[in-house]
Amino acid sequence: MAVFSENISAYLNRLFGKDASDKFSEFIDKEPSQYIRVNRLRNTPDNLSAILKNDYEILSEKVKNMGFALKLSGRTDLTGKTIEHIIGEYYMQGLSSMIPPVILNPASGDKVLDLCAAPGSKTTGIAEMMNNQGTLIANEIAMDRTMALVYNLDRMNIINTGVLHFKGEMLSKIYDNYFDKILVDAPCSGLGILQKKEEVNDWWSEERVKNLGELQLKLLVTAIKMIRTGGEIVYSTCTLTPEENEGVISKVMEKYPVELEEITLPVISHDGFTSFSNVRFNPQLKKARRILPWEADTDGFFIAKLRKTDATRSLEPFPLKQGEFKFIRASSKEIKQQMTGLAQRFGISPDLLSGFRYHLRKKDIYFTSEEWDDDNPGIFERIGTRFGVIDKKNEITLHSQAAQILQKHISENIFNIDEKDQLKKYLEGGIIKIDLPPGQYVVRYKKYILGTAVSTKDGLKSRFPRAKRTQGIYY
Repeated sequence: MAVFSENISAYLNRLFGKDASDKFSEFIDKEPSQYIRVNRLRNTPDNLSAILKNDYEILSEKVKNMGFALKLSGRTDLTGKTIEHIIGEYYMQGLSSMIPPVILNPASGDKVLDLCAAPGSKTTGIAEMMNNQGTLIANEIAMDRTMALVYNLDRMNIINTGVLHFKGEMLSKIYDNYFDKILVDAPCSGLGILQKKEEVNDWWSEERVKNLGELQLKLLVTAIKMIRTGGEIVYSTCTLTPEENEGVISKVMEKYPVELEEITLPVISHDGFTSFSNVRFNPQLKKARRILPWEADTDGFFIAKLRKTDATRSLEPFPLKQGEFKFIRASSKEIKQQMTGLAQRFGISPDLLSGFRYHLRKKDIYFTSEEWDDDNPGIFERIGTRFGVIDKKNEITLHSQAAQILQKHISENIFNIDEKDQLKKYLEGGIIKIDLPPGQYVVRYKKYILGTAVSTKDGLKSRFPRAKRTQGIYY
């Protein structure tokens, strides 16, 4: 049986009692169950389930009440090595982690913020629920984690998201009573993920919990200032401590115009605490939900939903820098001719290309959903995803990212890979030895557009994104 540190053992016994603490210890000893979230923008659970079984001997079953989630068995060692994983047909994710976006329930026309976004599991889930439309902003304080966030947004073919790199508590000086929905998946002590991260045992302490509670409070207050009146905030953590959950929410309810909403989770869960360790919380905290790992066969989580009932006082605006992103349309003089040539080469309807919003940064073109709306382009690390680049011939070289997103609409200049060695060459960024007329092509394997390539005298040179190249693919 797993042995908790003395700090954790004493705390769990006080929080849940010895019987529950023992059940938690037994649960941690088991191999974690593996789940994936099917990318609803690109596939269906039934179709993906059949592919995983037939091509990789990965077995799956749908999760009750969560039709987009599959629980895996069989060759789960291959789950992160499939073609389907690399091109974003699914996301490997804990079951509990999939739930906060469901409770947030964003619509395609909403303005949504994911305040603590990296590595992007919940951000991409929100984007899928928005059908890749509307305005989604994802913020992350750590630059290395921001890079992981961008990677996952690209891998899952998300275009309705702008990426910020800010201290979360500073954003309320930019966005005032602005968003319709905000997710605050706050940094926490990780007591709910001990099964996956044994290192939590090494550093967990009540002192650290207290310090994290102070940060969580700042982040939630910031979110309350940024949400419009009537807007909704989902606060979640992957820890079980009341000090980081009910205690944080109870404090903001004393000073700010918010109330808790009734929520129902798709897995076994319990009411929030209304008191702990001689501290009383707001009675509304009973409406919050706590997921216990040993009951739900997934990570421990806390989830609560708040609604803002009145406006909050505006802060002095933060001085913003002017950025390099310039908004343009497909019909703009800077790219109209090039867009026409691109559409003709790949058999794409010009009307389809007109249905996106484009952002020019020097020679690089990014694209977003047509509804994307934010007045501060200068503060973003990324807006949308790469569409292409204006090359030396003053033509647009289509990016592999855009080719994947537009795959259903491309009908010309497609090179079909039908040999495994060609597939390996392409995914590793190499050259496929084949004689084709010069120019750019999109590369397809089975039913998937993998990306773009260019025909040279040496063969077809892969333009598969360097960040996605891997030696771990199962062929």
